[in-house]
Amino acid sequence: MNQFSAALMVLPTTCLLAWGWRRRLLALLAGLLSALAMPPLGIWPLLGLTIPCLVWLLDGAVEERDSAAPRWRSGFSIGWWFGFGFFLASLWWIGSAFLVEADRFAWMMPFAVVAMPLGLALFPGIALALAARLWPDGPSRILLLAMILSVTDFLRGHILTGFPWNVFGYAFGESLVLSQVASLIGIYGLGLIVLLVAASPALLVDPLPRRLKTRWLSAAGALLLAVALFGFVRLEGLADPGPSSVDVRIVQPSIPQDQKWIPENRERIFSSYLEMSQRDWSTSGREGAERLIVWPESAVPFLLTSSPEAIVRIANVLNGRASFATGAIRAENGQNGPAYFNSVYLFAPDGTVQDAYDKVRLVPFGEYLPLEGVLQWLGIRQLVTAPGAFEPGFRHKTLETPGGLRFLPMICYEVIFPEIAGSSVERPDFFLNVTNDAWFGHTPGPYQHLAQARMRAVEQGVPLIRAANTGISAVFDAKGREIGRITLGEAGVLDVAVPGKTSATYYSLYGNLGFWFLEFVLLLLLLLQLYNRHSRQNRNRALGM
Repeated sequence: MNQFSAALMVLPTTCLLAWGWRRRLLALLAGLLSALAMPPLGIWPLLGLTIPCLVWLLDGAVEERDSAAPRWRSGFSIGWWFGFGFFLASLWWIGSAFLVEADRFAWMMPFAVVAMPLGLALFPGIALALAARLWPDGPSRILLLAMILSVTDFLRGHILTGFPWNVFGYAFGESLVLSQVASLIGIYGLGLIVLLVAASPALLVDPLPRRLKTRWLSAAGALLLAVALFGFVRLEGLADPGPSSVDVRIVQPSIPQDQKWIPENRERIFSSYLEMSQRDWSTSGREGAERLIVWPESAVPFLLTSSPEAIVRIANVLNGRASFATGAIRAENGQNGPAYFNSVYLFAPDGTVQDAYDKVRLVPFGEYLPLEGVLQWLGIRQLVTAPGAFEPGFRHKTLETPGGLRFLPMICYEVIFPEIAGSSVERPDFFLNVTNDAWFGHTPGPYQHLAQARMRAVEQGVPLIRAANTGISAVFDAKGREIGRITLGEAGVLDVAVPGKTSATYYSLYGNLGFWFLEFVLLLLLLLQLYNRHSRQNRNRALGM
């Protein structure tokens, strides 16, 4: 038993006594390991090791500092190195995009792969700087760390353009049961629960009375159990809505990105789309079902509506029996020449354009260049330049099929923003996410993107259709269960009867109110803990103890 206790104390003692470069190295390693909790691996129990490391590193940093300023600096250093390791390990795959046109962009790859983690690490850096300044003793510090880290996750998703990729809540993203509570509190609230549960093992080695330690650890276990129980009840106990009146066909042609914009490939690519779209439907037995064919983001390598011949050929495939939605580049004349938009077109069964949506949230450095004049002077260009730089759309909106079903299009990484999925005045019948993850090859990127898309279905109680050029294309029901998929790198079609939506979830009605309510409750609990501690100290002093 003594040997076990000694072994248990090795990591906490190492973290507590570390200083200088050793402390920074431990924070970096904790961040690198934490990335394994994210999709596609989803080894979330690892956070029960790495987040306590942050607690112990802060314990050691606070112990050796008396004034406020060094506390800030030490906390920021720990948080920044943790964040740098986490984002480097979970976002390294973005470098693949710079190798598609290696002759033009390969030189930028090292800067992009390192620069993004450098910037994103500021958020956990600021979180731990603030935590170090306020750092209490005992279990209260677990509450403080979880609260502050989850708030900075929220800020990361909203400041400037926002980038909520791999926020802590996605550690539960690979578990359909554990992720269901997002229908109440969203991905940020789920992240708060992840952090509370993950940080709690730090108390195992605290010099606390056994009764107090047991109480706090039992509370963390009960919280995890309650999340799992809610997920089980929602999945098994909540009645499943019947299928909608739409059968969807997703076309995944699996065209390599470096082949897409070669002029000689234009006809071959377009013909492959048409051929796959007119195959026999596997859902042909559904009486009276409306049919919808979906192509992925910027599917064809030309301006679709500028080619009457292409429209005629699409109309022949539709043959009055199916409507059609596709990602495409849209052009219109502006004051300074043509303006280009990354769009989704909706075609009626007779081949006429019924409506269109222009992407509002463009990808920085991919579809547009921030500080364009300065960065172009430095030789930096955005990755997507065919046929020109994109302009953002004006607003998110739903489109309506001829049969009267409304869907909300989300192009590419728009699907990672929870507020976009909840932007409709009326809940749509389904979400449509078109994307082109061919930029990132067979890396974790497409799997992470898919997991985040699925979370929008769970949060809103709305099924999601996802069409991706090289995968992963899939259909999820309103509880996030997978109905069908085309795997990464495979060419094929997927025919599915689109599931129905559930009744409105709490999150769809009130957004992040549940998350902020939990933050408020934890704040009250934290203040109560600090008040009780202060009262005990005063009482002990009065008794001369």
